[in-house]
Amino acid sequence: MKIKPYIWPSIGLTAVAVCLWLLYRDLSGLSLADVASSLAAISGQNWALAAGGAVLAYTALAGYDRVALNYLGRPMPWLFIVACSFTAYAVGHNIGASVFSGAVVRYRAYSSRGLSAAEVATLVALCSFTFGLGTVFLGGIVLVIEPGVSERFVAQIPFDIPSVAGALMLAFVLFYAIGGWLQYEPVRIGRHRFRYPPLPIIGQQLIVAPLELVGAASIIYFALPEAGNPGFMVVLGIFLASFSVALLSHAPGGIGVLELVFLAGLPEIEPAAVLAALLVFRLFYLLIPLAFSVVVILLFERSQLLRKSARRRTVPDARGC
Repeated sequence: MKIKPYIWPSIGLTAVAVCLWLLYRDLSGLSLADVASSLAAISGQNWALAAGGAVLAYTALAGYDRVALNYLGRPMPWLFIVACSFTAYAVGHNIGASVFSGAVVRYRAYSSRGLSAAEVATLVALCSFTFGLGTVFLGGIVLVIEPGVSERFVAQIPFDIPSVAGALMLAFVLFYAIGGWLQYEPVRIGRHRFRYPPLPIIGQQLIVAPLELVGAASIIYFALPEAGNPGFMVVLGIFLASFSVALLSHAPGGIGVLELVFLAGLPEIEPAAVLAALLVFRLFYLLIPLAFSVVVILLFERSQLLRKSARRRTVPDARGC
């Protein structure tokens, strides 16, 4: 019996189980009425701003795919890229193991436009790297500007260590950009040859990834109450930490992981208000996109069936020739 296909699902389920148990232990005294009251306290303006953050995030996510297609030299219609990227990320974020689940969606869509399996694999890898690059870039900025954010998770850490870590993260981004300017020689891995991203591609990466992360973090920021709110930079830093841990855990939707990290990182805000903000995040960033992605998948598969049917009708019957 092969156990490899069950490794990542097992990791995700274990992470979910542990996080849910920890949440139950920490929040056993909290009632649903408290969370509902916190949701009701969010103003209409803040609901609209949170929704705008989600729109910004998913628009920027489409930029991930467009950057990768530009790198491959395979431009495609913008609407097709938006639909494919939106669906891939909506499915991946909800199912967990987003690199793999999103890759399946992308292969199904982009292979219909002529991309090979190797090209799709390169596209997925570059999208993942773009996300990591954006996380390092924004994480470095947060640690330089708000080094105290690290003390929310690690007590009594020397004040200069976060600043140094942030500077090193920004230095990594700078050296990566310099590599695009110098245009290093391509790297050969097996039968495949990978060229270093040119400076224009790196510039696009450093725009779309931070925009996506800022948009996603702003959903939570606008849903939090003003009382005790430590400011956007701190919320962004906590979001980067929680989202990265959630992705590494492969927990579907980051369930339990986001809650644990945010509750630990925002002790000055009532837990019910923090959970309410995360419910708004899940609504705008996970559930609504997932519902729309199901419609997109059904429409795409219907178009593919109609296209195959039309091809069959246009091919002459060999027996009639």
